[in-house]
Amino acid sequence: MSGTKPTVVVTGIAGNLGQRLLPQLAEFQVIGIDLKPPAGNSPDRFVAFDLGEEESCRELYLLLRNTGPIAVIHLAFVMDQVRTGVLDLDRMWHINVAGTARVMEAITEANRDGAIVEKFIFPSSVSVYGPSLPGPVTEDFPLGAHTLPYAVHKMECDRVVQQRAPSLRGCSAFLLRPHIFVGASMENYMVGAFRGTPNGRSPRAQRMRSQGRRLSCMLPYGKKYLENHIQFLHVDDMASLLAFIVRKKEPEAQRLTVLNVAGRGDSLTYAQCIEMAHASLVRVPGRAAMRVVLQLLWHRGISAIPPEALPYMTGEYTMNTERLRKFLGPEYERVIRHTIADAFADSFARPLQAAAQGSAAD
Repeated sequence: MSGTKPTVVVTGIAGNLGQRLLPQLAEFQVIGIDLKPPAGNSPDRFVAFDLGEEESCRELYLLLRNTGPIAVIHLAFVMDQVRTGVLDLDRMWHINVAGTARVMEAITEANRDGAIVEKFIFPSSVSVYGPSLPGPVTEDFPLGAHTLPYAVHKMECDRVVQQRAPSLRGCSAFLLRPHIFVGASMENYMVGAFRGTPNGRSPRAQRMRSQGRRLSCMLPYGKKYLENHIQFLHVDDMASLLAFIVRKKEPEAQRLTVLNVAGRGDSLTYAQCIEMAHASLVRVPGRAAMRVVLQLLWHRGISAIPPEALPYMTGEYTMNTERLRKFLGPEYERVIRHTIADAFADSFARPLQAAAQGSAAD
């Protein structure tokens, strides 16, 4: 690529995080990869790749050899099957897990005759630890994701990165495990649950969104569910962390750096989240009843929350982020600007009707 700016490749550039990241990489030439061009911010160059296809590995290898990027940020990942339209789980696995392996293989081959790509950055997820944890866990806690395809795929990708990082030939790997992304631009399972967004694709859900109607927040009976703690991370802070790593000059002592990532400050209880979201709460007899309701809303196309998300909506999972604080040092509060509470509150900073209408494009 022409020009004096160093090049960075970002997969999943059309996604919310990719769009929030792009303005923070102004001093780089950004090559964006996705299935379709982004509707908002545009990279310096866009390339349409389907990482779910086997031939994408060679195509990406050739792109890396021809453009010489210093870093690859791999954001391409199917989380929400309804909003992405990827309803087939096998197809989802090929994009998520096989796609991650293909990206790392392309880097390995591009670096065969000398280090071209110096950094590979992959956002894993807090969900890889599982939905019920004994307390704030460190990066060494065993991975135990189950039930929810997104979480299981993130866990498999996490293991792929750990296994392949030593073979990247001069490239340092950064494996980030962020908690749930929040912010005014975000729409995901948990934010949608607190917003009450009818984010399905049925005509009824579309009418509800246009009318600004909200679904009730749902939990089983029992005090423990309201007392469960949860953390959040503002999507802009995640973008800042990615940009910080790309700019970081000091080499890492090890080839693989694993970091838990969450907002600053104390976690929130579900009760606090419901109050901050001004959500109405419906209690159901138990987890089985909640699953039945989730199943009904899913099948009727009213909600995009899969029933398999139940353990993650009723469990407690928090992380210890001391390693992140040490990694960022004096830059910690500049990069992670939002507290957990402030980050969550920003998800409700715009009118709920506008948030519901905008969710389909996020």
